Amino acid sequence: MPRKILATLFLGAALLASFGQAPALASSHSEAPGTSKDRLADDTDLYAWVASDAPDAVTFVGNWVPLIEPNSGPNFASFDDAASYYFNVDNVGDSRKHIRFEFSFNTTRQNPNTFLYNTGVVSTLTDPDLNVRQTWTLTRINVDTNQETVIGTGQVAPWFVGPTSMPDYASLAASAITTLPGGYKVFVGPRDDPFFVDLAAVFDLISIRRLPGNKGKGVDGVGGYNVMSVVLQVPKTALTRDGAAPSAVANNHILGIWDTAERLKNSVLNGDGTITNSGPEVQVSRLGMPLVNEIVIPLGRKDLFNASEPINDVANFGASVVDPEPAKLLTALFGIAVPPAPRNDIVAVFATGVPGLNQPANVVPGEMLRLNMTIPPTASPSRYGVLAGDLAGFPNGRRLADDVVDIELRVVAGVLVNGFNVAPNNQLGDGVDANDRPFLPSFPYVGPPQDPRSHAHHAVQNRAALPEVGEALSSSEDASLVKDLVQKSAGGPALSFASRTPGPGAVLQYSLASPGRATLRIYDVQGRSMRTLLDQEAAAGMFRATWDGSGDQGNALKGVYFARLTLGGKALETRKIVIQ
Repeated sequence: MPRKILATLFLGAALLASFGQAPALASSHSEAPGTSKDRLADDTDLYAWVASDAPDAVTFVGNWVPLIEPNSGPNFASFDDAASYYFNVDNVGDSRKHIRFEFSFNTTRQNPNTFLYNTGVVSTLTDPDLNVRQTWTLTRINVDTNQETVIGTGQVAPWFVGPTSMPDYASLAASAITTLPGGYKVFVGPRDDPFFVDLAAVFDLISIRRLPGNKGKGVDGVGGYNVMSVVLQVPKTALTRDGAAPSAVANNHILGIWDTAERLKNSVLNGDGTITNSGPEVQVSRLGMPLVNEIVIPLGRKDLFNASEPINDVANFGASVVDPEPAKLLTALFGIAVPPAPRNDIVAVFATGVPGLNQPANVVPGEMLRLNMTIPPTASPSRYGVLAGDLAGFPNGRRLADDVVDIELRVVAGVLVNGFNVAPNNQLGDGVDANDRPFLPSFPYVGPPQDPRSHAHHAVQNRAALPEVGEALSSSEDASLVKDLVQKSAGGPALSFASRTPGPGAVLQYSLASPGRATLRIYDVQGRSMRTLLDQEAAAGMFRATWDGSGDQGNALKGVYFARLTLGGKALETRKIVIQ
């Protein structure tokens, strides 16, 4: 792709990260006054990409209900039976929805006379001990013909109550994957929040813990929290406007995508504690490109954005995109020179997609995530997406591992404007470069939910003795103590520390070159496993884990320990940690 197109693309991304009354870079977690009070209908993130193991389909991930504490019983999070959740698709380029995939829900309780979510150990979705159950119905809506077709039904994966209640949660959740006629595949249920960002720093006037931001040291403010996910895989031919395989020649290859949540207009609180809903559906939440409602839309119009349609974006919000406030903050706070305002050259890209990449012919402006379905998956993806020449990544769709925060910080600084692709502009970031647990190597891709008994959100504030981390060990060092635990990795380090100095917790960053069963455990000098930080099927990529210095039973540890990373039963690397 010519550099001119790349520059145009990322100037457009700069627009998405350039304005707002709340100058922060974080995805849609309680982004508007209305949704902050209506959490069950709050879109947090939208992803859409062509997965390498499903190249003939588009995978959609819609996440709702932000920042769910994993141990939030007895009434664990769920989708709302009184709301409808949608994936909306524009396959024409006119900024109107032409296909809608609607998910509606129904919750039942097998025994209403107990407070328990489950009354015993649960091993299957139909286990008599699973007291609270939620089912979904998927309906495809052809907006142009007003035709609705029920594609199928299934069961929502239950909340991960804990290892005692659900000792094999991975298998339990996997049983909720449903393959439907027509090549559709669905998973609905709780997942680890795949977004990663230093929330505390970026909401604090875009502060960066360690300038310029490419040296790590950030704290993942979303780490340790869950979301409610809808994962939908749809054959490409079921998405094109003519039902044919996507191709540039047929001009049927680019989609505009956004998700929404809707409620019935009237809600009446009854004296017996019940609620009566009636009237037409009203849209209460909307999400396409990440960050738009947070930092593009002014506070007084955020709820309007959530209620509006892309076709009306230019009229409703065009005036808000003429002078990038976060760019001015970069100058005021850090002395970084950025391109001058007005940046009118990026307005068209914000609303239309990029010519030559993901802009439909005869496009009508409107904000949404745009995906060119003909671009194949990348063999070695970059978290910087198109900025690094990886055209299968953000902002051509969005994959789970795409680092939208770092991308947009650098674009706000003007890295693709002549004269501005210099340090520190092209080094900016929030210091959080990966998710706090691996994604799955196959459908539904989003990582399993956090363990309610052993998850870590971020810094632990109540420890007097904090970990001091050290270098990787050789295969002979401390051999009398750790025996065969220690093995150096080939090539670059597979396991390193994102925090080397004493702090609230040791942040271990690790890389997996291929998918497989990955474990990350803490051992003592006698080779005994003291804490399991990771044990799951994992996709290739870079991820993070935080150790708070405690054992599996919550006991505080002190002394010399070893963090060991394995993949497929083979040790990749071991590093020493000293807790004083």
